[in-house]
Amino acid sequence: MIEEQERDAAVKAGHRRMWALGDYAAVAAQVIPQLGATLVRAARVGPGDRVLDVAAGTGNAALPAARTGAEVVAGDLTPELLEIGRAAAEREGLTLTWQEADAEALPYADGEFDAVLSCVGVMFAPRHRVAADELLRVCRPGGTIGLVNWTPQGFVGQLFAAMRPYAPPPPPGAQPPPLWGDEDHVRELFGDRVSSLRLGRDAVVVNRFATPEEFRDFFATHYGPTVAVYRANAGDPQRTAGLDRALTDLAARHLEGGVMRWEYLLVTARRA
Repeated sequence: MIEEQERDAAVKAGHRRMWALGDYAAVAAQVIPQLGATLVRAARVGPGDRVLDVAAGTGNAALPAARTGAEVVAGDLTPELLEIGRAAAEREGLTLTWQEADAEALPYADGEFDAVLSCVGVMFAPRHRVAADELLRVCRPGGTIGLVNWTPQGFVGQLFAAMRPYAPPPPPGAQPPPLWGDEDHVRELFGDRVSSLRLGRDAVVVNRFATPEEFRDFFATHYGPTVAVYRANAGDPQRTAGLDRALTDLAARHLEGGVMRWEYLLVTARRA
């Protein structure tokens, strides 16, 4: 048991370090700025709702939820991201609670929230069933679960597939993040514990990158998981060049006229 706890603590520490790399705030603001607001609208968050944004990052969903007049808690494993989100909220005059929180062990009471959201966040928790159990536990009966998850077939799912040969092996028991973008996987995770489950695929339009190389260079310096993979190969010029080619080729297949479409799965449900 002690060995398992130590291994879990090491995994969490690794995740914190990875997401603190680069500049995720730039990714959120420049590449997918509209995605959190899309989720908030789909979940019908409104004034007076008590809302939890799980794996909130710099506030993808938390900030637009707060703009509706909801009472929002933004929880994330990485304190550096929370600090960026807190500063952004202060600039807008928004009041939120920012708290370090593990998606697999949320520090909140059963049924504490009217809506539990996560915008391309909880999907990166390594144990999907544990994270799903926590989403449901802290949501009140009849409350809303709302998620945006990248799909395996979409651009970001393919990005992780392209990086996989160059990345260190995942920890034992960790599941691939894009599985959260598979409808059958989500149905299996939630089962009969939710009602009115709606699963819809859509795509965010990304017009930040004029060339495949611009995408590659931006993600190699700004997106934590990509930064980490490049660092893991820094001592091997041949592997680094292969990673360069993999990301450039992927972007070239998806970039048309300066526009990409990144597919995601929008999940909304009521806790039974």
